[in-house]
Amino acid sequence: MIRVLGVDPGLTRCGVGVVEVAADRRARLVHVTVVRTPPDMALEQRLVRIAAGVGAAMDEFRPDAVAVERVFAQANVRTVMGTAQAAGLALHAAASRSIPVTLHTPSEVKAAISGYGNADKKQVATMVARVLGLAEAPKPADASDALALAICHAWRVGAPTEAGARAVTLTPAQRAWREAERSVVSRRLGG
Repeated sequence: MIRVLGVDPGLTRCGVGVVEVAADRRARLVHVTVVRTPPDMALEQRLVRIAAGVGAAMDEFRPDAVAVERVFAQANVRTVMGTAQAAGLALHAAASRSIPVTLHTPSEVKAAISGYGNADKKQVATMVARVLGLAEAPKPADASDALALAICHAWRVGAPTEAGARAVTLTPAQRAWREAERSVVSRRLGG
């Protein structure tokens, strides 16, 4: 069993989700929340609130790993700055607690959860609910996205088996992603 905390970074809404995933890829919801900050609050106070919320979840649920959405440039610089700041807080919280952290791209998460790297938020949320056996998807989307990040990471690294080894069973989308990564590395190394 591996416990992963996923963070969907955002300045107004920062999704935090914790799942446990068994070696057979079955996932169980442990916790989900959204740390909210009002837009009219001073930036430094918003960051303090987000850091406290993410840190408290790490302290309470003691994850084996943390998965954070990799920030991509967008047309709206203000939005991307807030997202990057929140992501940095999650990275800092994990590092200060010696918890391994991995960044995952949105398309990587979408492909892992739905099998389609361009899935929309509704499709991702529906699959998160299905994977976790929930009657409905957690709301808002930031909550579902945080859980999707955690599930994606757990499926990529695999949960330890009783013998202590990692059992990695990849979906077809994950296998394709891994092969693409290997070919890029191989080209870079000249092989």
